[in-house]
Amino acid sequence: MVPEEDIKSALRKVPWFDNLTPEHFNKTAEMSQLRHAKAGEIFFHEGDKQDYVYIVLEGRVSLDIFVPHHGKVRFYTAEPNDVFGWSSVTPSVRQRTAGAMAVLDSIVVCIDAEKLRQFADEDHDFGYLLMRRLTNVVASRLMITRLQLIDMFAGPTEQKND
Repeated sequence: MVPEEDIKSALRKVPWFDNLTPEHFNKTAEMSQLRHAKAGEIFFHEGDKQDYVYIVLEGRVSLDIFVPHHGKVRFYTAEPNDVFGWSSVTPSVRQRTAGAMAVLDSIVVCIDAEKLRQFADEDHDFGYLLMRRLTNVVASRLMITRLQLIDMFAGPTEQKND
């Protein structure tokens, strides 16, 4: 078990936790743990039950989905300070919508998603801040996905000979 001060020290380095009240910060630290993962180690598979939301401290984590006739396709690589597994905090999704694997040796913060949801429900000020930050993550991922789809489906442009 990682000492509580180590978790708090790690969380203080993550911009996601800036501007939290001391109460909100301490409560979040209580439901968090650090995980060291070796390159190739799986955090979760697509379809798994959701349990944690993660924040990369060091290393890189790939996110992939299964695409029929193509197999696993990496659609994002989370780097330091990136959040992944965010859908575990949403109120209706109860299984992983992607898989996650350490690309490099990595250290991540794992926050208990159920406890985080409960705290957000109990303390609406915290819940608002959490959801505002999560919507920024979701919006960013949607923009990245949109650009990837445009790139995938854009046909070659016709060149005119003048």
